[in-house]
Amino acid sequence: MSEKKHICAQCAGKGPTCCEGNGRDIFVTRGDVKRISMVVQDKDFYEFRKPVNHDYLDMDDPVWTAHVFRKDQTRRVIRLNSSGKCKFLNANGCMLPTHIRPLICRLFPYQYSESGLYDELADECPKDFLSSGETLVQAIGINREDALAWHQTLYQEILWEKEDDEFEHRTHL
Repeated sequence: MSEKKHICAQCAGKGPTCCEGNGRDIFVTRGDVKRISMVVQDKDFYEFRKPVNHDYLDMDDPVWTAHVFRKDQTRRVIRLNSSGKCKFLNANGCMLPTHIRPLICRLFPYQYSESGLYDELADECPKDFLSSGETLVQAIGINREDALAWHQTLYQEILWEKEDDEFEHRTHL
């Protein structure tokens, strides 16, 4: 009997996933860029782009709105491949080790704002892949404590976005 594939790998085989276009961009902090660059030895994996889904501009999280978006409404996101998928997505899911993945990827399917994690998870994960009695959190393997730590790191790094932009601006004057 073959071993059951991880739910993310099953989802990646079924498609579309949270890692694909469909109006979804994967924001990366400067910290994400540093962590990923150390593994992939390349900085050509991100770009600045306006959101395809304009709902992102209408977010109810003032910290996200103030710090993630630049004045031209672009933000740093993972570059998509020619199929419109995250360049790190393959048939088995994400190629990056969990501790290197962008913070928002590590947090998914948790939903959140600056104030914390919401009780309700995103409804995009295919629950038909769950074993009997298994929860989505169990299947994905993300415990709430890890998610809380990643959430804290994400918002620390988001707050650094504006500080870094202001520093770069002052040093180039």
